Amino acid sequence: MKPYLLPISFALVASLAAANPAAAQTFEGPYVGAQAGWNQNKLGTVESDIGTAQVDRSRDAATAGIFAGYNIQPANGIVVSAEGAVNFGFDDGVTRSQKDAMGSINPEYGFDLGVRAGYLVTPNTLVYARGGYENIRASVRVLDLEGPRSGKDNFDGWTIGGGVERAVTDRISGRIEYRYSDLGGSGTKFERHQVLAGVAYHF
Repeated sequence: MKPYLLPISFALVASLAAANPAAAQTFEGPYVGAQAGWNQNKLGTVESDIGTAQVDRSRDAATAGIFAGYNIQPANGIVVSAEGAVNFGFDDGVTRSQKDAMGSINPEYGFDLGVRAGYLVTPNTLVYARGGYENIRASVRVLDLEGPRSGKDNFDGWTIGGGVERAVTDRISGRIEYRYSDLGGSGTKFERHQVLAGVAYHF
């Protein structure tokens, strides 16, 4: 990711937070939004449908996507949300190439389904934690003693994180959050770190 994009993302949410406050009712009901930010894929040994990819590399890149969800307030100050998202990476493939071996994982897109649980520290500011399921569709290339092979595969696992969301009008909010995802299995490594800034419209 370009080094200036992350500060811009933080500046965007900071400017939203400085805007006129809105009603707490913003955090009730359905919403949709868009997000973008920084993504890092960290891969070790990755098992795929076409073979084992020995990658042992990481890569930083940009990511962007859309999300939708539904907020409820089961108690005063408590907000619980169900949320889904689709995200796309940009130039985020990870490759390790040697003389007689090569492993490459190039994520194309992913989706996640999860739950947020948070507390309104002010009537307009929500601090929350999140967790759920994530799935990534990727192109895979492998070169080993069996020869070169390529194909597609799905990698899935769990994700956790947290963030801050600020209502700036009755309908608009801005947020920034961190996510960690584990998409590997036993004896394999496929990790993802993300910092995302988003803007949501509440119905």
